[in-house]
Amino acid sequence: MAEHKHGSMDIKVQEKTFAGFMKMSAWGAAISVGILIFMALVNA
Repeated sequence: MAEHKHGSMDIKVQEKTFAGFMKMSAWGAAISVGILIFMALVNA
């Protein structure tokens, strides 16, 4: 079994996946806040 060397793994796919997850989380939060504001204005 080969010895592990720290920092030698290619993590481009993981970085791209995490960036996509963060972007979708931000969009989801913004849409949720927008919906809550809309609901508050409609019920007022």
